[in-house]
Amino acid sequence: MDRVGVGIVGVGFMGWIHYLAYRQCRSAELVAFCSRDPKKRAGDWRGIQGNFGPPGEEIDITGLATYEMLDELLADPRVELVDICLPPHLHVDAVARSLAAGKHVICEKPLALTAAEAASLAAAGGERLLVAQILPFFYEYRYLAAAVQDGRFGKFLGGHFKRVIGPPDWVPDFYDPQKVGGPLVDLHVHDAHLIRMLLGMPTAAHSACRLKDGVPKYVETVFRFADPELVVGATSGVIDQHSRGFTHGYDAQFERANVQFEGVAFGDGSGAGIPLTVAHSDGRVERPADEAAGADPFVLELDAAAQAVRGGQTHPALQARTAVDAIRICEMQVPNAT
Repeated sequence: MDRVGVGIVGVGFMGWIHYLAYRQCRSAELVAFCSRDPKKRAGDWRGIQGNFGPPGEEIDITGLATYEMLDELLADPRVELVDICLPPHLHVDAVARSLAAGKHVICEKPLALTAAEAASLAAAGGERLLVAQILPFFYEYRYLAAAVQDGRFGKFLGGHFKRVIGPPDWVPDFYDPQKVGGPLVDLHVHDAHLIRMLLGMPTAAHSACRLKDGVPKYVETVFRFADPELVVGATSGVIDQHSRGFTHGYDAQFERANVQFEGVAFGDGSGAGIPLTVAHSDGRVERPADEAAGADPFVLELDAAAQAVRGGQTHPALQARTAVDAIRICEMQVPNAT
């Protein structure tokens, strides 16, 4: 299969992470990028930072078309898949324009800042619109999803999901509902998406929130489902300690096993956590190894997107309608939400 030509729109943290992934992709080839910053168009991506991955570097732009404006990139016939890595408040316009130009689109989460806007894009884009939620491509989460799907441990009874970061100083306007949306839409949306994939839509959410300027900053939630046996909770948000940069994980209960994983990154570069561990009802403890050890989840995600462009089956984690529901789940947890 010839590789799908990709153009990145937006050279920030996620644009950098996707750039690194495309260097390893088998089904996708980066052919262009778009940035209003002349230094970045010249290859100077130094200064880019986030809560994981290496800092930005100077890149070799040989063979890459560089554009200042989105319309220029959309006119490039080599660009088949537009990879939108812009700040969240710019997603709606960029996705709509890319779809109107006849391109396939993969948009970084969240697809939009509201479920209503996201649903409108999903309806317009159909199978041409994909959303990069990434979590289901990490081995520990792929393992959980497979266990739920194939029933290897019996019925999935629920569990608890966690996603907490230190102060996101690298994201301007993080708590602005018109720009980034705060921790629910920017951070918890990952676990909301996973919950939606595994269990369907919750019927209700009961949340306790610590607020910042009226926006949920730290949230504890219990979800309800049509199945009364399902007990599902989530912790998400921001703590004030830079020294604990990132924590994510889950504790999942099945009829015949408990599956647990947690990873923590500290500000001094160290880490801690619980590796993927299965505690069986018969007393056995298993620590499954990744059969594709070292596989970069972003490479897996972007290759899956390229394969969908070539007419392959769209990976369930990339489907726009599921991403829309993930935003709906986030909105259910906002104080006074109906």
